[in-house]
Amino acid sequence: MENRKKLLDPKFLAKISNLYLVARTVVEGFISGLHRSLYKGFSVEFFEHREYSAGDDLRYLDWKVFARTDRLYLKTFREETNVKGYILLDTSASMGYRSKEISKLEYGIFLSASLSYLMISQKDAVGLITFDKDIKSFIKPMSTTFHLHTLIENLKNLKPGRETSLSDVLNKIATAIKRRSLIILISDLFDEPESVMKGLSHFKSKHHEIIVFHI
Repeated sequence: MENRKKLLDPKFLAKISNLYLVARTVVEGFISGLHRSLYKGFSVEFFEHREYSAGDDLRYLDWKVFARTDRLYLKTFREETNVKGYILLDTSASMGYRSKEISKLEYGIFLSASLSYLMISQKDAVGLITFDKDIKSFIKPMSTTFHLHTLIENLKNLKPGRETSLSDVLNKIATAIKRRSLIILISDLFDEPESVMKGLSHFKSKHHEIIVFHI
């Protein structure tokens, strides 16, 4: 466990100059088991109803159908095989804040690279959107090794930008993403709480699943 903790120690990560190696080190040593938990609630979708039979799991009873028909039906689900995810990395000015070893943006870059490596290694498609006050870059999801290197090259060159308004920019991003996706937001959420919550609500209204890493 101590060795695993070391892999996410900023002092350790900062000593590795190769970002691809950082990603591989973190994934193989620490978060390789994160894959399924990332997609919990996303990797299955409603398929159809079927009549209840004795012994079926009561958790999946559709009580709304029962109220209309007075008959018991269960919801059945199927797994989505082509998961598409977007990593949203905040590159605003506040992300340039630096502790002794590493800035918030640098840690966000390490995390973005690691999650990209993880998803592509599992044959899932991942894209990258960077933003401050506006969208700075928008790379559509793909699942190839070449695409992983494209993402990492983009991440390597990031610098802190302007201040941000999370509600406005997240609304722009949510509008730009047309298909239901897994949204992974990496940010210090340096804004008014109302703006943060309003920004996140844009994704929920469009039926995206969202995971937030608060740095």
